[in-house]
Amino acid sequence: MKSTSGDSTTINIPESRNKTVAKGETPYVRIQAAHPMHDQKGGWKKGISILDFILRLGATAAALGAAIAMGSSEQTLPFFTQFFQFQASYDDLPTFTFFVIGMGIVGAYLVLSLPFSIVTIVRPHAVAPRLLLLIFDTLALTLNTSCAASAAAIVYLSHNGNSDANWLAICQQFGDFCQQSSGAVVSAFVAVVIFVILILMSASALRKV
Repeated sequence: MKSTSGDSTTINIPESRNKTVAKGETPYVRIQAAHPMHDQKGGWKKGISILDFILRLGATAAALGAAIAMGSSEQTLPFFTQFFQFQASYDDLPTFTFFVIGMGIVGAYLVLSLPFSIVTIVRPHAVAPRLLLLIFDTLALTLNTSCAASAAAIVYLSHNGNSDANWLAICQQFGDFCQQSSGAVVSAFVAVVIFVILILMSASALRKV
């Protein structure tokens, strides 16, 4: 039996079949046995990949839920005048419009990233899919954070107003609109937290390749 310092062990087993062997030669069959540490690392990385896939499903639901909630936020007050109708909608504010488009892009990316996450489950030692996900997750996190932060500022002003800028708090009148837009912002920040966890997991897995 011969042992190697790599990830495998070579075992020489004499052949039992009757074959003509040259003088001085020793017939043997080579069997490659996987190194125990190699299997342990593969199992650890596979567990990370499974958790990555589950978190991506959660992030997808959070991102798309935020886009849909904000995109459907609209409220019309039951009273109006001859010339005015009091209505609030997401497309009245460019920041909320940017939020809907940006979170839609983030949600679409997360859906497209699911097959790559499955590849890391099937091949836990593959480096390219993890590196690709790490790069694009970082870009998606940047867009997600900018959408959530900008919309959060508008939601805050909608609830509290700003007397210096003559910005009136509208949530006393448009309660349903503010509640739905606030929920969309919270969902977007949930996606941000999940993205941070995904990036840390990918970086840790790549560091221990």
